[in-house]
Amino acid sequence: MSLSRRQLLSGIAIAAAAAAQDQPPGPRVPRPRTPPKPRTSPLVCLYSPHLIKVEYTDLGMILKELGFDGCNLAVVPGSHVPPEKAGSDLMRAIEAVAGTGLEVPILSTSANSANDMNGRQVMAIAGFMQIPLLRPGGWKYGTADPEARLTEVQRELLNFASLARAYNITVCLPNLTNDYVGAAIWDYVGLLRGFDPRIAGYDFDPGCATQAGGPDGAVNGLRAAQSRLKAVTVSDALWSKDGNQWKVTPCPLGEGSVDWGRFFGTLARAKFNGPLTLELRYQPQNELNAIRKDLEFLRKQIATAYGSAG
Repeated sequence: MSLSRRQLLSGIAIAAAAAAQDQPPGPRVPRPRTPPKPRTSPLVCLYSPHLIKVEYTDLGMILKELGFDGCNLAVVPGSHVPPEKAGSDLMRAIEAVAGTGLEVPILSTSANSANDMNGRQVMAIAGFMQIPLLRPGGWKYGTADPEARLTEVQRELLNFASLARAYNITVCLPNLTNDYVGAAIWDYVGLLRGFDPRIAGYDFDPGCATQAGGPDGAVNGLRAAQSRLKAVTVSDALWSKDGNQWKVTPCPLGEGSVDWGRFFGTLARAKFNGPLTLELRYQPQNELNAIRKDLEFLRKQIATAYGSAG
């Protein structure tokens, strides 16, 4: 399954050459940005589609009022900036958030191939705007032979991540659930063997890991992902017994099976200070109230873990 060193270097060279041919929007000299303040704890962000009823021009103001530090700005179908409008709207959306004093440390995209021209446009803009992290869309197994599919995904990932790296961006792989590659974090461990950590790492979600691996999935998964951890997405899921059958249900933070004390304790000991994105994977009756409640839970967990870590 693993690519050879020659294949890895060849993929990087090809992707870098392709990136050099792309034309980022606007002037080629990156515009000055105020360097982010040094942090000793995670940068708490919201996944932007949760505020889809708000125009992107007002997104930063609402996020600031809610108490977030930044935004995980999604460039996916149905979002504030759909992929086909990245060229005209993405830079404006980033500037609208940054103009309120908040950070945009990570973009989420539906792209997962270096051949996706919308994805390449997103990378060009992210590189120009000096956004360091990109969360791609996932890869599914489908009906293919699992071993053959993993080999195929590894090649696609190499080209995609190498292209992103040419723009000084690191790809953060999400551990999604169900048929997605990486639902078992060990899939990614094998795929990334031999990859430079500056090219690709993890955006680890303890709730998804719990859904895929049971109540201990978050802690075990984080242990596997920790050496390449670039970002965290937080969600929760509850394992419960229905008669003789076990079932798992996404739920608000603190109401599920994730051991948040152990999880944040591990992050604090590792001195993780990257972006931490709140993403609601359940369907609340009042989304804004649910966001406030989950954010309050997050702030308490961070204060407890990072305060005691010194």
